[in-house]
Amino acid sequence: MVSAGDFRNGITIEMDNNVYQIIEFQHVKPGKGAAFVRTKLKNIKNGGVVEKTFRPTEKYPQARIERSDMQYLYSDGDLYNFMNVETFDQMAMSEEAIGDSLKFVKENEMVKMLTHNGVVFAIEPPLFVELVITDTEPGFKGDTAQGATKPAIVETGATVYVPLFVEQGDKISIDTRTGDYLKRV
Repeated sequence: MVSAGDFRNGITIEMDNNVYQIIEFQHVKPGKGAAFVRTKLKNIKNGGVVEKTFRPTEKYPQARIERSDMQYLYSDGDLYNFMNVETFDQMAMSEEAIGDSLKFVKENEMVKMLTHNGVVFAIEPPLFVELVITDTEPGFKGDTAQGATKPAIVETGATVYVPLFVEQGDKISIDTRTGDYLKRV
């Protein structure tokens, strides 16, 4: 059990038959009245964010989130296939369950499966990936007054905004959390 007075960023708790991760917290001690803890909570299963206040003495069970390394093998229609590299067990997940978490992941790359009570609720791609640009328009000289960017399609089919000097066939590094271009490799 975790008391609200011990809340920290990243802690996961079980509340109202859901699992929430603490994104932000703030201990507030007003001049009058009792202290309280103001939080922003992210529902792990559906991604919704709620704001809630707690008394510091309230206690909630801490949710056990398991992270396991899996290899993304291939997509077969609307099913995505993964393999546990230790036991070689394979698992298929539907497109609805995955969402857009694999838009920067190539086949045979490692991802992390997040599970709670044996149920997979999210897939974490690697933080940074290197992908080849398959299609982009040429940049024009003189269009650089405000750090101009142009859309580019990478080998996984996702669209990334890159600087004008990046051309088709270049390999670039991408931050998968934000989808931002980092550098040319």
